[in-house]
Amino acid sequence: MSQLTAPLCTIVPPYLLDRLADLGDEGALRTRRADAALRSLRAARAPLTAEEAAEAAAAARPGRTVADAGHTERLPGRTVRTEGGPPTADPSVNHAYDGLGATLALLLEVYGRRSVDGAGLPLHATVHYGHDYDNAFWDGRRMVFGDGDGVLFGDFTACPEVIGHELAHGLVQYSAALAYRGQSGALNESVADVFGALVKQYALGQQATDADWLIGAGLLGPGVRGVALRSMKAPGTAYDDPRLGRDPQPASMDAYVVTEADEGGVHINSGIPNRAFQLLAVELGGAAWERAGRIWYDALTGPGVRPDTDFAGFARATVAAARARFGEGPVPEAVTGAWKQVGLAVA
Repeated sequence: MSQLTAPLCTIVPPYLLDRLADLGDEGALRTRRADAALRSLRAARAPLTAEEAAEAAAAARPGRTVADAGHTERLPGRTVRTEGGPPTADPSVNHAYDGLGATLALLLEVYGRRSVDGAGLPLHATVHYGHDYDNAFWDGRRMVFGDGDGVLFGDFTACPEVIGHELAHGLVQYSAALAYRGQSGALNESVADVFGALVKQYALGQQATDADWLIGAGLLGPGVRGVALRSMKAPGTAYDDPRLGRDPQPASMDAYVVTEADEGGVHINSGIPNRAFQLLAVELGGAAWERAGRIWYDALTGPGVRPDTDFAGFARATVAAARARFGEGPVPEAVTGAWKQVGLAVA
């Protein structure tokens, strides 16, 4: 019986929560404790098997279910909206429902993929998780959203790219299954950012040059000096705040961070492939999901990317995907050029 394992993938990096907890922030302390408990639960619980995924997909079309945890840490919570149901009086429920739908639409309408597993897996989400919970995560089976503490972080359902990001971890889980450590883990995070950004841009009908390329835009509280959790266009510039610190993401390989924290820097070094994608999307022009996104999707779901693939291996896979789909010429040359700008030379 094959198993589709998945780590607990959170949108707020652990190093941010650690910094805030060290400063005595109560929301960060609660969130860090909750995340630690969730990771222990994930380690003890059998992951979703291929057979379970197939049964779930066969049981329903690619539908959506949103539950309410009622500010507890018990999952899944009380079901409050299902596929085709009317909007509720709770904005968080409606935002989650719409974000799940936007992700399904991108995958199906652009890439011909039925849900994150490619076989119509229904998508489940839980809102109002915990008390002042400063995070959102994909646990291999569902999306879970906190409300934020209302000071440093707001409602995590309000950012469509956050929803797309977490669900894209499911896309990775069911395709390349990139190991969540070091460069393969940073690729896992980067791919999630890429498809999170594409979900938002597709829903808004934005061109690559018009997009903000921010992950978590509007998520930070009004008194925080920053614009988002990450910037794909300019890694390292998303925030610079006395409480959060300064965005540590490097923009190229010459500033690559070697660390044992954050699973070997998965949220930190993801800025490097993020910037390569953004550079490519703008260079190619038009809608990012059409050519740049297609190349990344083809690479991720093709045979050239394995669980242990590093940055250089992924770069080669994207060049090969560009040649296979668009032939020799300007498109693969643009891919090569984008990687070169972040310090990765690809033949």
